[in-house]
Amino acid sequence: MMGADEKGYFTEGNSVEVVTGRNAGAKDERLKEVMDVITRKLHEAVKELEPTQEEWMQAILFLTRTGQMCNEWRQEFILLSDVLGVSMLVDAINNRKPSGASESTVLGPFHVADAPELPMGANICLDSKGEDMVIEGRILDTEGKPIANAVIDVWQANDEGFYDVQQKGIQPDFNLRGIFRTGPNGHYWFRAVKPKYYPIPDDGPVGQLLGHLGRHPYRPAHLHYIISADGFETLTTHIFDPDDPYIHSDAVFGVKKSLLAKFNRVNDPGRAKRYEFAGDFWEVAHNFVLARSRT
Repeated sequence: MMGADEKGYFTEGNSVEVVTGRNAGAKDERLKEVMDVITRKLHEAVKELEPTQEEWMQAILFLTRTGQMCNEWRQEFILLSDVLGVSMLVDAINNRKPSGASESTVLGPFHVADAPELPMGANICLDSKGEDMVIEGRILDTEGKPIANAVIDVWQANDEGFYDVQQKGIQPDFNLRGIFRTGPNGHYWFRAVKPKYYPIPDDGPVGQLLGHLGRHPYRPAHLHYIISADGFETLTTHIFDPDDPYIHSDAVFGVKKSLLAKFNRVNDPGRAKRYEFAGDFWEVAHNFVLARSRT
């Protein structure tokens, strides 16, 4: 029990109550709730860890360096959120799906608005570099019915693990990006190249943290999708190569079992010629199931 003469004075034992008590007049109830929880959890961590003054200063300097790395094209705090699994947790909470619907994953930092809409079957690789690949599947509802006029926004890294925006002047603009629209049968297909694993930016404090923790900075090979259709919830997701060396240790925890899509090597000169490929190619088949809008 707290004595009357101790009430309101900060002590190790009553730190949470004293700090959150000062927020009683908050004008935003949600902000008050958020700060109450964050304060409680932070104080619990400090009491459990009992950091030295030097350790706490190192934590503050780490956050300072993280902020100093941020600019118009680099968001180091999002990167920190990613490697701590917080980005994926927030995504999971905000994208709970009904049974049978495809799962979401994080958007990533390299989506570009206004990619060109292309005819179905177009090749999104504009520089002919990499191993040829064809991707196809259907966009369905949770009852297995095809969704017509679904818009599929796709993008990927090249065979060296770089997105076009990372290699201005090297890759053509909108390389390995495109938008497709399904017909009545919900079918989609397009040509691309086999993506490669790549590191998240690791030249800043978050990369240094991963190094100290003995963790690598790599994301396994994947293709990005944003799929939207009238009357359905928009799906932001990936498909992953299950044979990638980093499939079980994605630096940002984005892999889900349901998003694994088998990448098959095909030796079929007749089909290769129809696809305008020079030789062997990769083939991926993956359906997506959209949940109906809740409103």
